[in-house]
Formats: sequence, structure tokens, C-alpha cells
Amino acid sequence: MLLDPFKRPVSYLRVSVTDRCDFRCEYCMSENMTFLPKKDLLSLEEIERICISFINLGTSKIRITGGEPLVRKNVMELFKNLGVFLKKGKLKELTLTTNGSQLEKYAEDLFESGVRRINVSIDTLKPELFSKLTRRGNLDKVLQGIYKAKEVGLKIKINTVALKKTNEHEIIEILKWAHSNNFDMTIIETMPLGEIDYDRTDQFLPLSKVKENIRKNFTLKKSDHYTGGPSRYFNLEETNNRVGFITPLTHNFCELCNRVRLTCTGKLYMCLGQDDSADFVEAARSKNWETDLKKVILEAITRKPKGHDFVIRRKQAPSVKRHMSVTGG
Repeated sequence: MLLDPFKRPVSYLRVSVTDRCDFRCEYCMSENMTFLPKKDLLSLEEIERICISFINLGTSKIRITGGEPLVRKNVMELFKNLGVFLKKGKLKELTLTTNGSQLEKYAEDLFESGVRRINVSIDTLKPELFSKLTRRGNLDKVLQGIYKAKEVGLKIKINTVALKKTNEHEIIEILKWAHSNNFDMTIIETMPLGEIDYDRTDQFLPLSKVKENIRKNFTLKKSDHYTGGPSRYFNLEETNNRVGFITPLTHNFCELCNRVRLTCTGKLYMCLGQDDSADFVEAARSKNWETDLKKVILEAITRKPKGHDFVIRRKQAPSVKRHMSVTGG
């Protein structure tokens, strides 16, 4: 088991396989993004080597992210190969976060690879607003993918970013839709990562306000459900489903952090909200990659900080300059 300097076990690896995405969500990216040259990305084999090294050091959960992970060519080979470790009992969970655009195509393959649970981002159920927010997305296509995933047996959690004035008064309706389909839901405060085309103070909606609105419609009871992540969960008595809240700005969620994040370029970020990183490229490409990766992983974990420094202030540069799509959403 990997332990950080504060004796927290590091059992969860989030892996970004690409910074590219077929959407350009307003709170996440600029409309005219410049993506990394493909030559700068780790190969899928190199990503797999790093994942194997973490598994051998006790990592029990791996989440594949992006950008949009399912736009990476041949990415299903990575799911298939990592799924072998599920069958061996060395990995407890393999999952992914997706915008849902490719789910209809890949849902069956994901299930066959051993994936049992996925997160899908949905910030509105209004087709025109969805198209505006994502700048590219088709809501009907995403919903078809979600229902296909449900049909093949994947457990789905809906992730919704709370945006002032944009979806502020729709969150209750999204919650009702999610729970009517037996999907859990997590509501997230916007995070100050990367330059976008808007002032984030115009978007920021504190989840205390969201929670207050939910309480007007439902009975919220604190849940003891905990995944080791930033979500704090509540049960809705009326629906018998959960809703989680991620509050990086109004409440620091770092005290029990169990995760690190690998970028598609081979950098390991020990904290989402800090710039310190470790470069795994040389070790991943080494003939002695098993030994070399173990060494760099152990060194990197000694630098995992106690917490992040997220803050949003008007006309101030983002807390972290890199976009979420680079770090892994």
C-alpha cells in the first residue's frame, strides 16, 4: 500500500488518455483550443505499464479520463488489458468518466472489459442549452448512449457542474430525471483550472445554495457512503437514491484524499490543485520499466501535499493554468 506523507493511503489512480475532446464545454475549455501534438502523448502501451506499476504497489481503483477518453484511437485495448487485473483480483475497479458522446458505440465493450460503473457529465436536459454549453454536443446522442449503457448493465452516476443563472434553476429537474432512472448524481462547483472565455466569478454557484433548493423539494439525509473521493453524499428519502456534492471552493475536500492523476503526457500530479508533478516518460519507456517506474512512483508519493489552494476571484488568473482536460477530468 502506498502511503503519502500524511499517512493517507494512495489507492486510486486517475489516468487521462487524451487532452482532446469532441465537446468544448464553456466552463472547461476555450472555444478554440490548441491540443497537444499527438507525438507528445504516451502510447497506450506506456500508459498500461504505468497502470500495472501502480497496481503492483497496491492501487485498487483506476479511472480512465480525458478530455474525452473514448475518442482516443484503440482505447478499448487499454480497457481490455487492464480488465485482466480485475479477473485476477489485483484490481477492484476499472471505470471511466465520459461526456457520453461515444457511449452507444462502446457500452457493450466496456462491460465486457470488466467496467461496471461510469460517470457521465450532464449539465442540462435542454437540447438548445446543451448545444450552447458544450459548443459541439448533441443531447439526444448522449442520452441514447446513457440508456444503452444502462441496458448493458453499467451503473451510471450523473455529474453536473452547478452554473449560476445557466442551470441553477434546472438542477432539481436533472436530479429528478437521474433518480427516476436509478442513476446517482453528483453536483460540482466550478473549478478554477485553465483559461476560458468567461470570468469564472460569473459562473460560480456555491453548493450551499443548491443544497438549500434541494431541501425545498426533498428530504436530505446524510449518507455514510464514501468512495475515498471528494464527494460528500446524502440520501434522498423520496427517491432512495444518492446525491453527492463536490465543493473545492466552499469546503476543502482534501483531508482523506486517496488519489493521484496521470496526464496523457506522462506527468503525475499528486494534487489536482497544485502544479508540482513527476515526469514518468523516461521510466515508462525504459527497458527496465518495472524497476524504474516503481522508483519514480515511490518518490512522487513522498511529495503529495496536504491540500489544494483553489480560489476564484474576479479578473484573477485561474488557480492552476493547465486545463482540466490536460490533468484528467
